[in-house]
Amino acid sequence: MARKSATKKTSRKTRSSKPSRRRSAASEASGNGQVQTIGGYLIQRLQDYGVRDAFGIPGDFVLNFYGMLEDSPINVIGTTREDCAGYAADAYARINGLGVVCVTYCVGGLSLCNSIAGAFAEKSPVVVISGSPGISERVNDPLLHHRVRDFNTQYEVFQKITIAGASLDDPLTAFREIDRCLEAAVRFKRPVYLELPRDRVDTPALYPHESLSTRLQSNKDALQAALGEATERINAAERPVIIAGVEIHRFGLRQQVLKLAEAHDIPMCATLLGKSVVSERHPLYLGIYEGAMGRREVTEYVENSDCVILLGTFMTDINLGIFTAQLNPERCVYATSEQLRIGHHHFLDVLLEDFVKGLAKAKIQHEPPTDLPCKPERKPLGLTPDDKVTSAGLFEFIDEILDNEMVVIADVGDCLFGSADLTIHKHTEFISPAYYTSMGFGIPAAIGVQAGNRKLRPLVMVGDGAFQMTSLELSTAIRQKYNPIVVVLNNKGYTTERFLQEGPFNDILNWNYHRLPDLLGDGWGFEVHTMGDLKQSMQAALANQDAFSILNVHLDSHDVSPALKRLADRMSKVI
Repeated sequence: MARKSATKKTSRKTRSSKPSRRRSAASEASGNGQVQTIGGYLIQRLQDYGVRDAFGIPGDFVLNFYGMLEDSPINVIGTTREDCAGYAADAYARINGLGVVCVTYCVGGLSLCNSIAGAFAEKSPVVVISGSPGISERVNDPLLHHRVRDFNTQYEVFQKITIAGASLDDPLTAFREIDRCLEAAVRFKRPVYLELPRDRVDTPALYPHESLSTRLQSNKDALQAALGEATERINAAERPVIIAGVEIHRFGLRQQVLKLAEAHDIPMCATLLGKSVVSERHPLYLGIYEGAMGRREVTEYVENSDCVILLGTFMTDINLGIFTAQLNPERCVYATSEQLRIGHHHFLDVLLEDFVKGLAKAKIQHEPPTDLPCKPERKPLGLTPDDKVTSAGLFEFIDEILDNEMVVIADVGDCLFGSADLTIHKHTEFISPAYYTSMGFGIPAAIGVQAGNRKLRPLVMVGDGAFQMTSLELSTAIRQKYNPIVVVLNNKGYTTERFLQEGPFNDILNWNYHRLPDLLGDGWGFEVHTMGDLKQSMQAALANQDAFSILNVHLDSHDVSPALKRLADRMSKVI
């Protein structure tokens, strides 16, 4: 195909969108003579999107809406802190498709900022609902409690960390704004913000409202041109490889990626953020591609490929092994919900779903690869029951006990890097904040996971530093009768930070983590020093189906995972 310049762009027409009317349950309620109110409509629309649970902490500016939630089919799960509610809603969204967190004005909402920023960065659709002072209360600009600067401050803050937002203060526009924001959350897989003044919760619609939905469509010419060039490149390649990322999770495109790979024997990798996008036992799965932190065989295969197909992948510094990866853009087909680039050619107005589905149906013909790197048979470390637990020994043991009913939740730190080497059996059974990397995610995320799917049992890998930030959320697990297994990597401080720069600022107080059940009044705790302790404790924890279990695993303060050692070795040769 002749090219006129180094970069070509298809037509800049905007994506065609056709509003289609569909009657939601909220619309049906209106048709049955029930009064549509702003609060009631919001709750019904959440149910229309499959929301069964909401997380949060009540406060006076949102109490009347909380009462409405309690009277609805949506289960309200109270947490110990607002940021924990945000983490739980984030994890729930990753499992269920949409999460909800509901808090009061400013002291509640602004406490959510960090967890919602993480959800935005990692494309997790969370609906933030915040109460606020009533419109009638704002006359003469009074200094009401919780207020910061002016009544719009919180709304303006959330504009920076959500994809859409609205203040539901006008019954003429509130119903349409609810539709717009919820649709944006699902379409873009990012958080949205809804602020509900407390004197508008029961405000009725001025006119009967019927929900509208908008369906985006790809530019047909751009889509066909992109598929044509991608197919041409794959057919000409000797060793193409797929790297599947987090958006394959979010947009539910796993089956299409598998169809593409299996039909043409194209090997697959995943990024750390997208880990478990396919079963890691699939014969075409090579492993995690993460630069120097990944296995050498996988890294070399990908970087020597003449056609790297990156689908739904965000190439962050973590996914790139702290920028030790070496990918040539000229050899890449790079498709996300935000851009489509093939080599140096950019295509506009092409939906990720359409491109992936079209590629799965394309006429691709090439010889199956014969030089796939063999999955290494892990040589047992040969640790005896009396040997002290090491990081390598811990992750080797965890890999052996994983089953199809577990979901691994990796918090931030060396537990995240070490977890990259675990073999995840099924789709979407590994969750971590592997891009935003906010410590303290793991424990509240376990609450969100079990609320989203009670059949999954969370195995939380968390460092002692991160655990100290949000550990009391285990009290919520007790109240909800959840049974996560928590493995605390107790190395007396911030080991990943020690890896970068040693100093007393990396030290933390050594808690008796296994004694937390004594404080909370339920759960099982175990102190682990040796491999024998680890085996016995984990067997007991797996058998304990009635409450959480916590393993306090003592590690040397300078012991790091094999993944972090690989990175250190590679960086020492570069710097």
